[in-house]
Amino acid sequence: MSTTTLGTLAFRPLDPLEDAELLHGWVTHPKAAFWMMQEARLEDVERAYMEIAADEHQDALIGLHDGKPAFLMERYDPAHREMVGLYEPRPGDVGMHFLVAPAETPVHGFTRAVITAVMGRLFDDPATARVVVEPDVHNTAVHALNAAVGFVPEREILKPEKTALLSFCTRAQFERAVAA
Repeated sequence: MSTTTLGTLAFRPLDPLEDAELLHGWVTHPKAAFWMMQEARLEDVERAYMEIAADEHQDALIGLHDGKPAFLMERYDPAHREMVGLYEPRPGDVGMHFLVAPAETPVHGFTRAVITAVMGRLFDDPATARVVVEPDVHNTAVHALNAAVGFVPEREILKPEKTALLSFCTRAQFERAVAA
């Protein structure tokens, strides 16, 4: 849990059945185009998150803003999911995705507060040495957010679904970025 000037951000485990309808609204929203689930049916979302929940190499959390669902965080082991064969993973590498729920009235600075909370949550685990992300090369908004919390792009990689910008953030880079 973290308290910011924008409120309290916390996490809870995602329940694939209970949260499917909520998530469906988020991942099919036009602002979630880079999530690549625009055409997903409710059953597709349920199935996708049931698979994540059953997988020992990944999990998903619902992010809460002042107690209400407001964002999604996915954590995965890049040695076993998403990045297999695309780079050489190191011990302590953790992969991450995040999605902020669509808002009728966007709050300035909220998405940055969310990614900061997500990164803090990942680095709360002493085993996490470095966070790995692979956003679409065209997602310039997330590239700026990633840079703001300490990510450094390494190179473009070709994934089956997209050309991605492989980027890394160590604990020290994150701490320097959020202290600035």
